Amino acid sequence: MTLSRRKFLIQSTLLGCSAAASPLLTPVTLAAAPGDNRLVVIILRGAMDGLGVVRPYGDANFTSYRPSLANREGTQDLDGFFALNGALGDLMPLWRAKELAFVHAVSTPYRDKRSHFDGQDLLETGSNDSAAAPKAGATGWLNRALGLLPDARQETAFSVGPARMLLLDGPQPYSSWSPNADLEMSPQTEALLAKIYADDPLFADSAEMAMALSAKTDATMARGREGNAKILAAFAAARLNEETRIASFSIGGWDTHNNQSRNLARALGQLSQAILALKSGLGANWQRTTVMAVTEFGRTARENGTKGTDHGTGGAMVLAGGALNGGQVFGQWPGLGEFDLYQNRDLQPTDDVRRYMGWALRDLFGMEASAIGSTVFPGVDMGENVGIIA
Repeated sequence: MTLSRRKFLIQSTLLGCSAAASPLLTPVTLAAAPGDNRLVVIILRGAMDGLGVVRPYGDANFTSYRPSLANREGTQDLDGFFALNGALGDLMPLWRAKELAFVHAVSTPYRDKRSHFDGQDLLETGSNDSAAAPKAGATGWLNRALGLLPDARQETAFSVGPARMLLLDGPQPYSSWSPNADLEMSPQTEALLAKIYADDPLFADSAEMAMALSAKTDATMARGREGNAKILAAFAAARLNEETRIASFSIGGWDTHNNQSRNLARALGQLSQAILALKSGLGANWQRTTVMAVTEFGRTARENGTKGTDHGTGGAMVLAGGALNGGQVFGQWPGLGEFDLYQNRDLQPTDDVRRYMGWALRDLFGMEASAIGSTVFPGVDMGENVGIIA
């Protein structure tokens, strides 16, 4: 199915704040690095609902906050307290093999504005600014990390997909590859969309209507999005089997303001297929691979009136790979009592998502923790090793 730029712009207007989470914006970046370990970073655009993915049934408040979203049907028990959304059920063999893990109650330093655009920018730049968007010319944390690898061959870095990722922006050069698609967005169009959705209102009637329209997307387009995630993952795996050691791509569709049960399941299906495509494509190299799926922020603890959730704060990470110290849910659980919530609405963040990404870099590629805290993620408190790598 082809999609003209004009039709895409019209669709984005209908999607409201979900424009930043569009499943069409799915670039992949890759770069070579020394050693045998591999790292795959997947950006989940649109704010994944961590509470809907790794469900804290052990917290008495969870089901009361979500009368229509806390159904246990299809869920898979993880540790007696948390259960996995059934849409990720195909990944349970990885959990049992300790090749799947999660981190709960994490976030970037971003707070309160809850804008997809700003939130994603801070996630990809690794910025320590708690409120403002990164300044013009900001570099991506993965690009800065490459600068710490003395034997990295940056000329073999790639940006794969129809749009660039800020994650790899910076002085290190990279090439581009995109799957077949009739889609082009000029810088002017990107700037226009950013301006239109800059305020990103939380409860606007127009946003609810837009999401209702978006939920009616036909099955052909849905299959196309799922196939695109698999294509990107398969391409990344093929490169990782050669000289590439670091790859990143994005999956959209995580903005679940309404009808979350269906929309979240669809997005999780794409993530599941991407992870399984990586495992299949990497073969023996899967045992030296760590996959980190991260998102710009979480969603509200309570469901809203349209059986969805709105923009929140604390979220979750999805981890996979044979190099992982898996089979567990990492992080400090803050509780869901009214006085435990952030601003009485969101899961309270108890750790910095950048710290987990930083320790992955340290354990996979031997970077100094002090250099990660000063150069890759300025201002992050690395603390003790979080232990996600075996």
